[in-house]
Order: sequence, then C-alpha cells, then structure tokens
Amino acid sequence: MLLRDERARARAMGGGSHRAEQLKRLDGVAATLAATAVRDAGLLALLAEDASVSAAARSFKREMEQALGIEAAPEDTAPAEAESAPARTESRVVPQSVVSRQLANPFLAPDFSGAPQRAVRTRRLDGWELLGPLLSSFERAGGGAPACMTLPLPTARFTPASLELMPHQGQVVAAAAAGHRTFLLADEPGLGKTAQALLAAEAANAYPLLVVVPNVVKTNWAREAARWTPHRSVTVVQGDGDTVDGFADIVVLNYEVLDRHRGWLGDLGFRGMVVDEAHFIKNKGSQRSQHVLALSDRIRSRATRPLLMALTGTPLINDVEDFRAIWQFLGWIDDSKPFDELADALEDTGLTPADRGFHAAARQCVIDLGIVRRRKLDVAADIPALRIADLPVELDGQAGPSIRAAERDLTRRMVAQYETALANRSSDLVIEGIDYDLVRRVARSELKDTTTRSGENVFTMMRRIGQAKAELAADYTAQLARSTGKVVFFAKHIDVMDAAEETFARQGVRFSSIRGDQTPAARQANVDAFVNDPDVAVAVCSLTAAGVGLNLQIASNVVLAELSWTNAEQTQAIDRSHRIGQGEPVTAWRIIAAQTIDTRIAELIDSKAGLAARALDGSDEEVSMSSDVQVDALAALLTDALRASPGYAGVEPLVFAD
Repeated sequence: MLLRDERARARAMGGGSHRAEQLKRLDGVAATLAATAVRDAGLLALLAEDASVSAAARSFKREMEQALGIEAAPEDTAPAEAESAPARTESRVVPQSVVSRQLANPFLAPDFSGAPQRAVRTRRLDGWELLGPLLSSFERAGGGAPACMTLPLPTARFTPASLELMPHQGQVVAAAAAGHRTFLLADEPGLGKTAQALLAAEAANAYPLLVVVPNVVKTNWAREAARWTPHRSVTVVQGDGDTVDGFADIVVLNYEVLDRHRGWLGDLGFRGMVVDEAHFIKNKGSQRSQHVLALSDRIRSRATRPLLMALTGTPLINDVEDFRAIWQFLGWIDDSKPFDELADALEDTGLTPADRGFHAAARQCVIDLGIVRRRKLDVAADIPALRIADLPVELDGQAGPSIRAAERDLTRRMVAQYETALANRSSDLVIEGIDYDLVRRVARSELKDTTTRSGENVFTMMRRIGQAKAELAADYTAQLARSTGKVVFFAKHIDVMDAAEETFARQGVRFSSIRGDQTPAARQANVDAFVNDPDVAVAVCSLTAAGVGLNLQIASNVVLAELSWTNAEQTQAIDRSHRIGQGEPVTAWRIIAAQTIDTRIAELIDSKAGLAARALDGSDEEVSMSSDVQVDALAALLTDALRASPGYAGVEPLVFAD
C-alpha cells in the first residue's frame, strides 16, 4: 500500500532526473516484493488487483506513516465500513475494435426492448427470512438426496460431426435447447464441463457469449471453443484489449482484467455469460466477485432470458455460505432474499421455515433452478479408478530435528497462552478437564498473529517442511517416470518447485514447468511439450496456478509434494489427470513428512472431504461445515500437549463455551 502511494506521488512530480531516480528506486522495491511474494502463494494474492485490504492493514499503514511524520491521506482515514467497497478504477479501456463494432452497423446495436419486467407480487412468505433456511437445507441433506435437476434425454444435434459427447454432457445441452437458462454445473472435475457450456450456448443461441475464467485457462478455453463450436469466432482479451476482435461471438477474459473492461462488457449486449471455476467468486467482498455480479446483473436486466452458467467441480470449499455469490450470479437470490422464480417456487410448496418438511422442499426448489451435479462413479464408468496413497518420508539431515523443535516451540507458546487465559479467569469459575472452546480461541489467536509473533508459525513451518521434502519427492517422481511413464508433480511454493527441477536436471529427467508467473502462451507451450513430447517425463506444476483447467490425462501418476489447506484444491490437482480421456487407473502419491504436523494436516484434509458429498451428493457422512484446517491443526497440537501434561492426564475432555 505504501509503495503504491509513493509511486503515485512520484509520477505526479514534474520531469527530471529526481523523478526518474525515485521511480527507479520504487521499481527496485517492487521487484523485491514480487520476488518475495512468488515464493508464497498466500503473499502473491496480496499483489492482485482485487486484493482486499483489511482494517488491520489500513491501521498499521497509518501507524507507519505517523512514525515517519507523514500525514495520512484522506482515504486512509475513512471508516472501516468502506473496506469492502470497490477500489477506484485506475484504468478503464474500450478496445478500438469494440468501438468499430458499435459504429459499423446500427443493426448490431443490442436490443434491450425485450428485457424482463419484474411484477410486484404479495406472497405469504414475504415476512420470513429465507436465505438462511435455504442454505441450511443443503447442510441437512441426507442419504439418497443428490443435488441434480431433472435432465432430459441427451442430444447430439449441436455437436460437430467429428466429435462425440458423453450422455451426461448431452443432457445439459438438451436442457438448454429445451429452454433452461441458468445452470450451476457442479459435475466432479474431469467430466467435461467446458464442452457442455460451449454447446449449451450453441443450443440457446446465447451470442455474443462472455466467458470469465482464471488466467491459466484462457488459452485452453479458446482452443476448446474452436474445437466444439468451430463456426463461431472467439477472441481472448489480453491486457488493455488491443488485439480484441469486437465482432467475435465468444469473448474470453480472466478475472484480473474485469475491472479494466467492465464498462464496454456491460454495454456490448451479451446474451450469455459463463463463469469458470466459479468458486473463485465465493468471497463477495472481493472486487473480482463484485465485478462478476455487476456484469451478470446488467446482462439479466437487458436481455430476455440470457444463459448464465457457473462451472465448478468444487462449489463448496469451506461451508454452504460459498453458495451465496454463485446463486446471486445466476439471478436466484440477491443480498437478502430469493428472486421471483425461487420465491414463487417456495410459495408453491405451501410450507414455511417452521414446518417440518420445509428444508427438503426448499432444497429441491433450488436444485430445480439448475443445479447439475454428477459423479464420475455414476456417469463415466469408463474413467479408471483413483487411488490416493500416502508415502511417509523421514526428513534428512538437520531438517527433521529442526522442524520438530520449531513445532515444540510453537506448542509451548500456545500452552503458555492457554494457561495464562485460565489463570486470568474469575476464581468462581472452576473447570476440570480441557476447555476445548478456549483451545480453539488460542489456536485462532495464534493464527491471527502469525505476522507479528516472533518464531515459527504454522505457515512458515509448512513451507520449511515442503523445502525439506522437495528432493525426496523429486527422487520418487523420477523413479516413477522411469518405471511407469509420465508423472505430474505438484508443489505449493516456488522454491520447492525450483529444488525439484534442480533434482530432475541433475538426474537427466526432462520436465515442463507450469507456473503462475508465465504468460498464457508460455504456459500452454509447456503443457503441449509435456503432452506431446515423449521425452518430457515430468510436469512440474504449481498447486495454485496449474490445479485448474489443464488436461494432463496423459499421465496416470500424480505426486503431491506439498499438502494443500483444502481437500477441494487437492482434488482439483488430482483431477488434471483423473478425467475423461484417461485410460489407466490413476494413483495420487501424497508425500508426508513423518513425525511432523504434516501428518496431522493430511488427516484433517481427509476429514473435510465430505462437505460436497453431504450437501450435493446425498451422502450421510457427517462433516463440520465451517471448520478451518489451519485452526484445527493448531488446536490439535495444543490438545495433544495438554493431554500429555500431568495436570490433564486421564481427565475426560470437557467442552465449555462462555
């Protein structure tokens, strides 16, 4: 934040050597920030255009300015409520080809005369709070209650002659042809959602079509559009859009440039919008989410029954609240209530949230609006089996003892906080056993203060574990590549990828590198080399940058050198290989550092795997809907330490909430 402010001030200076020198120094600072950030995905997110700035960060910035004798800018003294408001747009552009489209022919101007007019209707449920019960209806789903709308028989009418859809894909296309216009396409990863979306747009004649995707898959979407709808022109928006074809049928752009192009996108007259990896918009406070919602609202207000599709194999990552932004994008709800179609369906049930059968009926009402969820097990029996195998490793050299010592220091620090909190309680409050509520409070406090506490924290510890595992994981990957063929290697941190690539180079193993800091063209060239060149044995992939949108089913072995914090991210990575087109059983090898917190986190990730299964697939598996693996890991460390101490030995755990 300080760097951006200083850069703006320097740019406002007059010309001359002093201004040039200042900008040169600031560029050096920016390079240092970037070099630091690319080594940690959590830091890299802070440099994004849509990065949200917390009240704590603003407060700390003001303290730094005061210490330096700098008067805070007016916007920095604004109340915290403005935190989630969209940042000032630095650059709004309109590509010249879009202007040409608007001027070329008056008949190309979008016609908004048929836009729907919402009628005012009084309903029996108008006085009820409905969004909470609607969301909780998915939490309460039990066995035998999968989340999939009724779909018609598949159609191949819109499929190019040289290609073939699977039956489950043809069903979605048939639904669009029959007039359905909103879809949360939540098929498990690997079931061909891209083809379904493109041909659904063809069936609905939803052109021009806007496709918003992660940057890593822009090139792949353009390729797939050319493959499945070869008679439709497609353009990819890069940067300021200088190469955009304003007359194209399909416009593909990434989330990061939405702010820059939102103006002309809202005026072009799109009749359809697809959001790929829609879980990216689950945080409604982010600019990325706000831009997507604003565009969908504009399209719905100007077009008659536009096609809106949210694509994600992992719609639920933390809890059912993740549904909110996706439902709002689809026009099913707004911030506080259901929109007309859903409200009418709930009204027609004749039930209220106080009635016993309301939740089951409400859940079905939402599903009927367009939730489509199919599992590989049910619809793609020809996809071979998947096995996740944990491979424990002993950390070599001084790394193991050092990491275990840091883990003990972290645990001792939390135990001290726990005991201090107990000592400060009133004397009439006596508790026997472990106060699990206090344990989680201490864990949350430790997690919150990771940036200010001295010593190791859970994030630096996991990074050190990843660094210590890098060469071991790379050695095992090289062995797999020599014995079984191509292997996909995933890591979270850049330095872990670097260490693995050094090992591969030393052992004479050729590899492709797929990272977040590559251009789309460079990334696609590396993907193509891995897929097409028989001598390229390993794809070294960033867990965050390459975990979505890539087709790497040429490999049947996946090595996860580092663990993710969510089961969803792990699943996405594995499903780059375990998807349609895979001809062999897939094995995902998780490299686990024995006798460290790595083992505990692997167990916690597995325990969270049931969220989508329960809410979407009708599983009876009990899950904790809003648990945080990071907090759980710290709480587990503290609990184990307390149980091992003399004061708690043999005492039954006691849960206490004040």
